[in-house]
Amino acid sequence: MSFKAVITGIGMVSAAGANTQETLDSFKTGRRSVGPVSIFDTALTCPVFEAKGFKPRDPRRFSRTLELTFHAVTEALQSCGLTQDIAKFKVGVCLGTTIASQINDLEFYKTFRSQGQVPMEAIDRFLNGNLARALAGYLGVSGPCAVSVNACSSGTDAVGIALSWLEAGICDIAICGGADELNLVPLCGFNSLGVVSNVPCAPFDRDRKGLNLGEGAGVLVLENQEVSAKRGNKSRLYVAGYGIATDAYHLTAPRPDGTGLATAINMALQQAGLKAADIGFINAHGTATRDNDKTEGAVLARVFGPQVKFLSTKGFTGHTLGAAGGLEAGFSALALKEGWLPASPGFVNQDPDIGVSPLTAVTDISAKYAMSTSLAFGGNNSALVLGID
Repeated sequence: MSFKAVITGIGMVSAAGANTQETLDSFKTGRRSVGPVSIFDTALTCPVFEAKGFKPRDPRRFSRTLELTFHAVTEALQSCGLTQDIAKFKVGVCLGTTIASQINDLEFYKTFRSQGQVPMEAIDRFLNGNLARALAGYLGVSGPCAVSVNACSSGTDAVGIALSWLEAGICDIAICGGADELNLVPLCGFNSLGVVSNVPCAPFDRDRKGLNLGEGAGVLVLENQEVSAKRGNKSRLYVAGYGIATDAYHLTAPRPDGTGLATAINMALQQAGLKAADIGFINAHGTATRDNDKTEGAVLARVFGPQVKFLSTKGFTGHTLGAAGGLEAGFSALALKEGWLPASPGFVNQDPDIGVSPLTAVTDISAKYAMSTSLAFGGNNSALVLGID
């Protein structure tokens, strides 16, 4: 392994909890916070995973996605002692999203159509809502900034980009991950595609009916090893590898043979200097849709063997879109540190078309490496390798 980026801070917010400890508690007890949406009106009755423990500070000024970002970043920086001194370093910001890249304020459009003019607050909020640029300004840092808008792999890709920045010496520290809010537009869109479940999701289960949308933010603070050591940080966690590959098969469905995902997994392993047998567990994308789980499960069995240890934490968070990769990278790193994995929520019966099953009980582990995978609309596939010394 030629380079690894030390994970010194983790911050998260989702339906599973307003911070890392609440999230771990939910994972340990199997608590699932899923139910009707309350933050906007809709005739749809499908359950969602809403971040109820999260309270926006200034919703007129900031989008909910940006507020979720600030919330997770605050915890991440506090956990690594960078709340005061961060401007002393060259800090990059790379965040993934989908919702924050869209003007989804329906009241704005309704008012404009009915009255012909409308206050511009919604447009101002959108124009000032570039997650990376807004966060860099909020923190007063001046390193590279980028937003990854790559559908459901956006958060994973943001971590991979940050890893490349650190390896190239473009910055000393990188804040990376993803954030997305629950919003009526994507809820209606996924429902129109026929992939939304009317009951709590059951990733990889034989009788799975589809996904539930969720919201949240997952943020990692990555550091160059030398910078981390000079700061006196003793974190043992790191990002070791990243892979990305495109199926070019279908706008919304994965390639059935999973070639793109397998390629991304092997690229991440190669960058980390590892073999499939070195990976202790996989935090799978696991959306609970028919096509995703069938393809992904088959690839995991093929690459890692029939005894592969894997789970989907979307049974705790719902599908948080651009936030998923950031949250799941954080979950994977925490599992390496804590030494246990939660049961994969919602799973009861093995699907014979998949042939392997996720974890069904809280499981102690002693692993040095984990993998987190993401599959996205447009055929994108991404994978991260996380490690612990």
